[in-house]
Formats: sequence, structure tokens, C-alpha cells
Amino acid sequence: MSPDIPREHGAAEARTRVLDSVAEHRGSLIDFADRLHAHPETAWEEHRAAAWTAELLAGHGFDVTTEYLGLPTAVYAQWGSGSRRIGLMVEYDALPGLGHACGHNLIAAISVGAALALAEFAAEQDLTVEVYGTPAEEGGGGKIEMLDRGAFTGLDLALMAHPGPVDSAEAKPYAVSHSHVEYRGRAAHAAAYPEQGINANDAFLIAQMALGLLRQQLPAGTRVHGIQTRGGEAPNAIPERTEGRWYVRAETLENLQGLQARVERCFEAGAHATGTELTITPESKPYSEFRTDERALALYVAHAESLGRRFDSPAAHATMNRASTDMGNVSQVVPAIHPYIGLGTYPVSNHQPAFAAHCVGEAAEQAVVDGAAALALTALDYVGPATTGVEGPPAGT
Repeated sequence: MSPDIPREHGAAEARTRVLDSVAEHRGSLIDFADRLHAHPETAWEEHRAAAWTAELLAGHGFDVTTEYLGLPTAVYAQWGSGSRRIGLMVEYDALPGLGHACGHNLIAAISVGAALALAEFAAEQDLTVEVYGTPAEEGGGGKIEMLDRGAFTGLDLALMAHPGPVDSAEAKPYAVSHSHVEYRGRAAHAAAYPEQGINANDAFLIAQMALGLLRQQLPAGTRVHGIQTRGGEAPNAIPERTEGRWYVRAETLENLQGLQARVERCFEAGAHATGTELTITPESKPYSEFRTDERALALYVAHAESLGRRFDSPAAHATMNRASTDMGNVSQVVPAIHPYIGLGTYPVSNHQPAFAAHCVGEAAEQAVVDGAAALALTALDYVGPATTGVEGPPAGT
């Protein structure tokens, strides 16, 4: 802000510029979100989503890198070369069988919209605006792979807004491990030669019974859940191979480590009892708990409320913030926030088919507009003097 412009005037001007930018790009942002919704792609398969993200940003002058860091569906886009670096996270993977029931199509549009608004301030505010297209949040740990290859390092702030039933400010996700479980036995005719078989499905049944009993002794703040994805081929053939996917969650990575060992012993019990061979393979590195930057979060809440958002729903505190995200791993390295932006659907919530239906339409479109504006305004105030009219706590609190 020029020193001869009163702060109040400069703040109002900056806010107006952000809102005008979001309004100007509203149509293309909504079209982007709707196309992602209509063409869901699961983890590591987001080829169209990555291409559309790259095309949209390149079309507005961003310097875009596709297949970023050797990952086929990762994207990096940059505007400006300032000393203060803002990173906006684009997620675009969908859920198997459920489509965009977590609203990643809206996350993508919100982050791109915020980046377009911030680009207009890059030169005057000494900013580098960075957009990261991050694949495989739904269990694949895309951001962790990117971290391991050097992404995000040195950002002054990493941010995104995640759709949910209601607005909820602070993410408090569990740390989580994702495992592929496989038993191998020996096939045999179930009627003629059952004694020759080694039943891999029995191993899974025993493991699930052991897990059910284990839950009685689990500490508060933990979760164990999963599905069996392969149970056999025919009712008259003893199953030779069974598979499943299992998640273990705890409050912290430290707590997760001990719980993971207990869960694996339950799977080992199935193998010992049946004589099958067990293989447990991590699907990604564990997701971390989240470390919220309180100053950035306070700025986000103030800006979101100024746009008409409300954070006083009881559901916001009871149901919204206990999922897991690889954004938690990013938050351990750089300052970060991960607020939820509501679609007004409670009690319908994420990972339900009905929630996917709400990720298009009027409420979803308003979430894109409000989320993009709130993130951009937050970033501007976080990295410099309060330029948009909202004061947050001092840096370092």
C-alpha cells in the first residue's frame, strides 16, 4: 500500500479488488468445478483433472509445470517472484464408487480462484503465488510424495478450504495409516476335497473378529476400520486369495505407531489360525495430525464471517474436523490452515452419495466464491501489513 494512501482506504480498495477478481472469474471457476464433478477420477488417475487445472492457470498467465516432480498427475503453477511465498493446494481426486463425495472439485476451484485474485497483488506485495495440484489425497498420500521430492519447502503459508456440511474453522484430523492386507492359502473343491484347501477367507473372518474384540480396549480418539475387497471366486471353491484395505487412526503419529502394531497382530492371528500367508503393504506413508497456524486461522475466520459465513453451528464442533488428510504432513513443515466451508447439508456429510450431489449447485457455487475470496484476503493480511481491513493476532502467537 502506498504510504500516502490512508490505511482504511487501502484496505477497502484491496478487499474490493479481491472480490472483483473472484466475481470476474466466477463463471470459469464454476465450470471448472462442475467438469471435475462430472468426470471423477480416483487417486493417481486424475489425468483430466490435472490437465484442466494446468490449462486454466496457464490461460491466465501462470507459469505451469505438469507432471511435477515426476508425478504424472501433479501440477505446479507460479505467478510472480516475490520473497513472500503463498501456496494454495488443489485437490482433485474422487472416491471409488462415490465420485466427488468429499468435494475435491470445489477445493480445486476455490484454490484456483484465490490464486487468480492474489496474482493481481504479486508485484506490489512482494508475493510469489504458487498453486500445487496434489493427487491422491484419498488414501494415496500425494502430498507426502511431493514433500519427499522437495515440494512446499519454504512457503510462508500453505492454505486450502475443504467443503463440509457446515462451516468449521480448525481442522483436527487424525493421524492415519492405510494398509493393503492380503492372505494367500490354497484352493480346493469345497465339497469333494475340502481337506486339501487352506481357506484365505477364514483368515479374514478371524482377523475381523479379533479386531472387533480389540475395539473394547482401544483408547479414546482412535479408529480402526476397513473393507474386504476380495473374498473368493466361487462358493464351491475354497478361497485361495483374499484382500482388503484397512485404516488405523489416532490423535498423533506417535500414538498411531503403537496402535498399528496391535491391529497387525489381529491380522497375524488370522494367518496363524488358518495356515495362510499374510502380507500387509502400506498404501502410503502415514498421514500426520494437523498443526494449525493460529494467526492465519484467525484471519480466515474474520474474513469468512465478513462474507456472511458462520462458525457457530454445534455440528461444526461435533462432526466436521476428525477426518484425516495428507495436508497434515504439509502443516508439520510450513505454516498452514485447513478450514471447512459449509454447503448447508447437515446431517448429510462427506463421503456419502448425497453429499456428492450437493457439490454442484447454488450452495456449492457460493462456497467457491466465498472460499476463494476468504483465502486470498487471508493470505494478503498474513504476509504483510493488514491490507484488507482485518487485524489478526501478532505474528508468532
